[in-house]
Amino acid sequence: METRWAHQLRAVGLRVTRPRLSVLSVLADRPHADADTIVTGARELHPSLSPQAVYGVLKALVAQGLARRIEPAGAPALFELRVGDNHHHLVCRSCGAVADVDCAVGAAPCLVPSGTAGFVVDEAEVVFWGFCPDCQLDGQGRAPAEPRQMSEHQISEHQMSEHHISEHQIRGGAIA
Repeated sequence: METRWAHQLRAVGLRVTRPRLSVLSVLADRPHADADTIVTGARELHPSLSPQAVYGVLKALVAQGLARRIEPAGAPALFELRVGDNHHHLVCRSCGAVADVDCAVGAAPCLVPSGTAGFVVDEAEVVFWGFCPDCQLDGQGRAPAEPRQMSEHQISEHQMSEHHISEHQIRGGAIA
């Protein structure tokens, strides 16, 4: 596994480091993870890793196109390794579960705005909102009356964290 990540890091001009390998490993196991989930998982692999180091790694991975940051409204920023294709996301209004969905149109941008105001449009980010199968069972598309007990796998899939890092931190702010 490290060989694959090492090759990808070098291909985009990044050094191969334990923090980067740890973050990539977590993202491979937990797609659509928030920063807190990534910090926790990376520390399991590299206990002395600081949150600031993880934020710096995320910033570098996103900047170099190895990871993607998505920002569903009202939710913490999420990160994934599925990059370079034209896919979108389904988000559960009740529990926050996120799933990838391929674009029905194909090439980016898959939507064309009615006007561009002088912009050159190269991407359209689409988020579909609804209720996941589990939440549909809990109340026919309404939030469950009481929180469900979830397995560790479901927690990573549902991204139940209350904390997030700001756009400023990931996209060039104080965290380098």
